[in-house]
Amino acid sequence: MSVLARAGAGPLSAAARAVVPWLWRGKYFSSGKEPAENSLVTPMLRHLMYKIKSTGPITVAEYMREVLTNPAKGYYVYRDMLGEKGDFITSPEISQIFGELLGIWFISEWMATGKSAAFQLVELGPGRGTLAGDILRVFSQLGSVLKNCDISIHLVEVSQKLSEIQALTLAEEKIPLERNAGSPAYMKGVTKSGIPISWYRDLQDVPKEYSFYLAHEFFDVLPVHKFQKTPQGWREVFIDIDPQVSDKLRFVLAPCATPAEAFIQCDETRDHVEVCPDAGVIIQELSQRIALTGGAALIADYGHDGTKTDTFRGFCGHKLHDVLIAPGTADLTADVDFSYLRRMAQGKVASLGPVQQQTFLKNMGIDVRLKVLLDKSDDPSMRQQLLQGYDMLMNPKKMGERFNFFALLPHQRLHGGSHQMNARQSKPSPSPVAGFGELVWR
Repeated sequence: MSVLARAGAGPLSAAARAVVPWLWRGKYFSSGKEPAENSLVTPMLRHLMYKIKSTGPITVAEYMREVLTNPAKGYYVYRDMLGEKGDFITSPEISQIFGELLGIWFISEWMATGKSAAFQLVELGPGRGTLAGDILRVFSQLGSVLKNCDISIHLVEVSQKLSEIQALTLAEEKIPLERNAGSPAYMKGVTKSGIPISWYRDLQDVPKEYSFYLAHEFFDVLPVHKFQKTPQGWREVFIDIDPQVSDKLRFVLAPCATPAEAFIQCDETRDHVEVCPDAGVIIQELSQRIALTGGAALIADYGHDGTKTDTFRGFCGHKLHDVLIAPGTADLTADVDFSYLRRMAQGKVASLGPVQQQTFLKNMGIDVRLKVLLDKSDDPSMRQQLLQGYDMLMNPKKMGERFNFFALLPHQRLHGGSHQMNARQSKPSPSPVAGFGELVWR
């Protein structure tokens, strides 16, 4: 694949540069590579400069929220940023096998927990709908297994542009979409395979029923607060106007403690920390739902288990992009801290992982599936595409080690929740969770 995957970028330097003597101490962190043209004044930059002049420096979290999801100018709201013509490419666009194996994972969990009469498949941030389409194809191919199950699809999407693309990808054209701006589900339809599909702007609006949740490259774009350890204690990183260049932004350190510092763990050993409160809220909501109604959540993203520091960066045209240059024209992202997600589950559910993508997909049978597809294809270009996609997904230097899988499951799923009895035991024997290999109790 000639296109650089967003996760395929190398590690960024965390070295700090010169400190500007100011009440708000200027400090530079890794923000990607500056484009050749760094004087581009975008509508978003003008908006942010007006905001900063009115209220003072803003947090990195507020900056990300404005740049990505501002209703009038946000990067995600009216733009199709995916694919070769966009700013980054994701696993579903790289290979159909990725989505097929995730479809198998959900069916495996559905079977392991008793084959419920109905379930909702809920995807957070479904992109172009490619991943959901691959999963639905697996559901159709295994129709004999799912024939007595009532399935519905629920997509959580804030972007008007992407929801329209998802509808074109997934919905049956002969059945017109039902649009209702005042309803929790702002759009409804039927998939090409005859399954009801609904769109929501918030997870809270999705019905609280037995569900399987999917979040692929969703948590990495949620706003993060950044903190730097100083001789005076933790100081939050803010964004301010550069006093020496009127149309340029810079990072600064808060002169005193800020309320967001409450998110930092008292035993934190790193000198720079990124915390995502929005991710914590969503994990708590997922945990409560799974504990109450059953099901599972599968999270796939690039991240770490509480080890990395400065990961905030931008992507534009498949290349690293300085996060403070031309805001609104590039994607902003920060690695997911899976140790934080685990902590935010608060023991309501069990968690598995993170495990590296190459391990998860190998456990799911990616090698077998690749062989089947290669054996079926006589087209040299198609075979080459399959092999290149496999390499992008599995190569440790590309996405194989940088992406991770993480799951939330009911406690009973891991210690006796199976409906099948082992003849030599007096209580149920749970089956292994696909993809994760050896069970790890958290």
